[in-house]
Amino acid sequence: MAMAAVIFSLSLFAQNNTTTGKKKQTIDLSNRANDHFMIQLGDVGWFGRPDTINVKGLSKSINVYLMYDFPFKTNPHYSVAVGAGIGSDNMFFNKTYVGIKDITPSIDFTNQTDTTHFKKSKLSTNYIEAPVELRYAFDPQHNDKSFKIALGVKIGALINAHTRSKTLQSSAGSTVNNYVEKEASKRFFNGDRLLVTARVSWGHFGLYYSYQLGTLFKNLMGPAVHPYTFGIALSGL
Repeated sequence: MAMAAVIFSLSLFAQNNTTTGKKKQTIDLSNRANDHFMIQLGDVGWFGRPDTINVKGLSKSINVYLMYDFPFKTNPHYSVAVGAGIGSDNMFFNKTYVGIKDITPSIDFTNQTDTTHFKKSKLSTNYIEAPVELRYAFDPQHNDKSFKIALGVKIGALINAHTRSKTLQSSAGSTVNNYVEKEASKRFFNGDRLLVTARVSWGHFGLYYSYQLGTLFKNLMGPAVHPYTFGIALSGL
């Protein structure tokens, strides 16, 4: 809401500038950089995660999009961008078994501190996504050197969910078997997701935040967690 208020006030300021002058300023957008290609690298977390689920280190989110930008004719400071791409969230766990393929009513996150466990374990969810952004550029004629604000949504469809576990250890931490185990299943997960997003940038570099409105897991088939990410955004072309 705060960022929306900022964008609204900026719109009023821009309108006042164009109406008080004797001649409306012409902005040439023919060579404007439109941030067609965007990469987001962030840290992912789960709002509502029970304390019984032990996470470890920095969990990672990687998103790659191709987007097209449509400036407003009435005010070129504003634009709407739409696109498509892939989003991947990777949640890392500490001595925890994730029962992604178990035939159980809900997915289990079992603490294995006192028994054999994998040294490294992660849960990956991968989506085809369609982001939509309302953008504001302070200097739209030189977009690659301007301060920019963007609010938007992302619609995603789950294409893969899998676990990857490496190096089986005893409860004392010694290696029992050095191998990698992968398991995949989408049974416990919601097949689509809707996220709200916010981004601030200077030129090609910025920060972004996203929050998933719905839960990661289907109703009663997992903890009622809402993934969120915060990280850096790189855009260009």
